[in-house]
Amino acid sequence: MELQEKKGFFRGLIDKITGGEPEESSPILPEVTIPETTPIQVPSAQVSTEPVSQSKPGFFERLKSGLKKTKDGLVGRIDALVLGKKTIDADTLEELEEILITSDIGVKTTVELIRTLEQRLGRNELKDGEALRAALKDEILLRLTAHHSPLDIRSRKPFVLLVIGVNGVGKTTTIGKLASRFSASGSKVLLAAADTFRAAAAEQLIAWGNRSGVDVIRHKEGADPSAVVFDACKAAVARDIDVLIVDTAGRLHTKVNLMEEMKKIRRVIDREIPGAPHETLLVLDAATGQNAVSQARLFKEAAGVTGLALTKLDGTAKGGIVVAVSHEFALPVRYIGVGESIEDLRDFDPQEFTDALFQV
Repeated sequence: MELQEKKGFFRGLIDKITGGEPEESSPILPEVTIPETTPIQVPSAQVSTEPVSQSKPGFFERLKSGLKKTKDGLVGRIDALVLGKKTIDADTLEELEEILITSDIGVKTTVELIRTLEQRLGRNELKDGEALRAALKDEILLRLTAHHSPLDIRSRKPFVLLVIGVNGVGKTTTIGKLASRFSASGSKVLLAAADTFRAAAAEQLIAWGNRSGVDVIRHKEGADPSAVVFDACKAAVARDIDVLIVDTAGRLHTKVNLMEEMKKIRRVIDREIPGAPHETLLVLDAATGQNAVSQARLFKEAAGVTGLALTKLDGTAKGGIVVAVSHEFALPVRYIGVGESIEDLRDFDPQEFTDALFQV
């Protein structure tokens, strides 16, 4: 009986606090005044046992984390070389040149950077290590900005985005992420599964389409890719599509027959939608270093590349390759990927990238 009275008192107290009415069977309790500062104990059954979710780091923090290896290997070595130096001489610049080359910035871009720094040294602009570090950051930013331009998918309708690259660089995943972000921004998107050679390539693209509410035009495995592209172009026009993204077979840039097939695909697209494709996006794996430079060179010559997407800029990548491919081939880096989730594929921002690289 005593236990029931305590339970009834407690239930009445809770009802009094929450404004609830006591049940008919509950005894009428005297009014109890609770001081405002008195903590209210809630029964344990009403307390959520779900773990408190931790806020996800912002993109800038993920970018810094993704560039950690580059920062350690490039900026860390530069800092060890120049910080604390009261004067800068030719030997310092020679050591800096070696650091840049071995950090995947590439010979051509490195030679140009060092030549520019030598000129600034001759003008007495680099009086100490801090000035040299700041000058190098400025020169890298200048080269990234020179060819930078975001992709404008609203400039044409339908805007045709042809995506190319070798196997394993994250091409189809990049397409799925782009479809998701374009669709989320209000564009009507259609995907063309023109990679008819790789097993389950179309299924992978369809899975991304389902996640984003985007349709996929596909044929059976082994079909002519140009036929898929033809149907996709017809559908894009008929359905009043804003963006048509064409997936293509991952191909080695050294295979002449596959490159010829790419030219055929481009001819079909141009015939059905004059002036298209409006963007030929080359997807590169940033972790492959100088091999990515070779791919960029040959794909630009054979496939008319107009923009770059660099994936896997995480702890395994050397971010110096971003500087190398953009500057050496005068191509804009449109997107960079620093993780697996959709929001980890972002528009490339030269200032943000350079700040993340050089931030202490």
